[in-house]
Amino acid sequence: MSTPDDQAVQDANPRNWVDRWAPRFARPYLRLARADRPIPMWFLLWPCWWGLTLAAPTVSTSWPDPVLMLLFAVGAFVMRGAGCTYNDMVDRDFDAKVARTASRPIPSGAVSVPAAFVFLCAQCLIGLMVLLSFNQTTIWLGLSSMLLVAIYPFMKRWTYWPQIFLGLTFNWGALVGWTAVTASVSAPAIALYVGGILWTIGYDTIYAHQDKEDDALIGVKSSALALGDKTRTGLWWFYGGAFLCFGIAGTLAALAWPFYIGLAGAGAHLIWQIQNLDIDSPDACLRIFLSNKNFGWLLFGAILAGILF
Repeated sequence: MSTPDDQAVQDANPRNWVDRWAPRFARPYLRLARADRPIPMWFLLWPCWWGLTLAAPTVSTSWPDPVLMLLFAVGAFVMRGAGCTYNDMVDRDFDAKVARTASRPIPSGAVSVPAAFVFLCAQCLIGLMVLLSFNQTTIWLGLSSMLLVAIYPFMKRWTYWPQIFLGLTFNWGALVGWTAVTASVSAPAIALYVGGILWTIGYDTIYAHQDKEDDALIGVKSSALALGDKTRTGLWWFYGGAFLCFGIAGTLAALAWPFYIGLAGAGAHLIWQIQNLDIDSPDACLRIFLSNKNFGWLLFGAILAGILF
């Protein structure tokens, strides 16, 4: 029989690498950091890589700096883990009441709150070490994002639109990626950031439909509850606005025509998400949510094509 410290999380892939290969003592902490579900880490990384790539021509190079890409990848991994740890500490009482989240390490008893706090500090320290390798503007911009990180978990208590605050937080990397190259914030980065916010509101609304019944019972708010049966219409607005902002970012950055072909492909993927959405099927919602990793690749490829040509 599984003990609490070796209990797999309910909504993780049963064949994930943590449950199969990680040392037993490390599993609860890796699960707390969501290392058993790595795909959403890309949602934090993509805005960083988009901003970094969009800014590459400003320093007379067609390729984003691979060292900076690696630093952002490490930073996204540890800071996503830190954010999940902090979120689970704040939401532990709510998580215990929701079927999908009750098996998470803190509500299940696998990790105590004090131990989670120590783990959180360790992850933040690694993230700080990565951040200090950038220029001064990027360092201060990165540190300023901590305010958004701190308040986000409380938004679901106060507003039906916590997804807006998630978008503000998760897409900060678009600004940070740009400033890591240019040392300043300018219009293309802002347009990219706004597009990322709208993209996040869309995909996290889809994600929130998995828990809407439990959320309604325990008093947690979300855009899924706010929109209900109008979710598909809302997604047309959110994803349409994101598509427009990404196009504006490419135009302001003077990307070449292949960017727009790639952007059309990315837009087609968003349309596919809307058309295949079933808000009453948690499995379908999760599948479409996770497919946004592919959208990230499509937009990244579009930006890269736009600067190579």
